[in-house]
Amino acid sequence: MLKRPAPTEGMRHVALFVKNFEACETFYVDLMGMKVEWRPDSDNVYLCGGNDNLALHRTQESVAIDAFQKLDHIGFIIKTPEQVDEWFEFLKENDVKIRNEPRTHRDGARSFYCYDPDGVVVQVIYHPPIS
Repeated sequence: MLKRPAPTEGMRHVALFVKNFEACETFYVDLMGMKVEWRPDSDNVYLCGGNDNLALHRTQESVAIDAFQKLDHIGFIIKTPEQVDEWFEFLKENDVKIRNEPRTHRDGARSFYCYDPDGVVVQVIYHPPIS
């Protein structure tokens, strides 16, 4: 059995599905003081507030938001991109259900997704602005 990798840096990344996209962005930016880090398109925005990260994803009007959880996934920030692969191997060896293999994103982040025992999506991520 592999030795557990170095501890995570905590759970500081949350991604939410939201119906009132603009109102939620205004709340988190104008009232809570977060800053826009990245806006890949008009339906997604990534916010930072110091050492944390919040992603807002617009829910389509045709989708009943109460029909499923509002939480997209939770993320655990780690210090280096190499640790992503260590965590992947460790969790895979411990029979954790994996959603996808590690990949490097265009912004330099590296991550993979897996599931907790209850089916909640968990991301292990090296994210340069906050790692």
